[in-house]
Amino acid sequence: MDYAEEQKNEIEALESIYYGDFQLMSTEPHYKFSIPIKTEEHEPDSENGLSCDLVITYTSKYPEESPIIEIENSENFEDYETNFLKYLDEQIKENLGMVMIFTIVSAAQEWLNVKWEETKKEKEERAALKLKKEEEAERKRFEGTRVTVETFMKWKQRFEDEMGITKKREMLEKEGKKLTGRELFMSDNTLNESDLKFLDEGDAVKVDESLFQDLDDLDLDDDEDEDFNPDNCQSDSS
Repeated sequence: MDYAEEQKNEIEALESIYYGDFQLMSTEPHYKFSIPIKTEEHEPDSENGLSCDLVITYTSKYPEESPIIEIENSENFEDYETNFLKYLDEQIKENLGMVMIFTIVSAAQEWLNVKWEETKKEKEERAALKLKKEEEAERKRFEGTRVTVETFMKWKQRFEDEMGITKKREMLEKEGKKLTGRELFMSDNTLNESDLKFLDEGDAVKVDESLFQDLDDLDLDDDEDEDFNPDNCQSDSS
């Protein structure tokens, strides 16, 4: 095989195929040239699309030997470069023995398009997940904490502890002292069951009349009664 002739003919074909993009960088000791590839949505100096230059150098026995391929001026896929070069190396090995640059460039272009579609999908999924989390957080902010039997009982116990009701109840129970209506309301253990029943079954709340047995102990304001004097009232008929 006349390697030099094969290489010269391929260079001429590539200059025609990639006219305007093909750049011959050197001819000695071997041909070295670059061909740019990019996705359709690529926009220079932005995060939109992928692009790079394939810099290819022939060896003395190309196409029976692998050409040397390098990546330059890559945009937005630096993290994928290792896998990209590995993929191109596999394509080269499958085509050894025949001129292959057009085949390699076409495979590289397809790889970029597939990778960009995957990248777009991942970005869209991340954006959708972020939006969903933000909406959920906003909804929770307005809804507040959802009340359950467990959260209610924890709140009730914490409230009684903070207000000193728990300690007071224990002291009164030890002394055997009769509780007032208010104290009975705050300390009656049977209320726990009624609370649970109300939360679980939605039954109407029943009033325990015993809770009001100490109403006589309350001090009522009689100012308005004292100010009222029946003698001051006059009949319109008079």
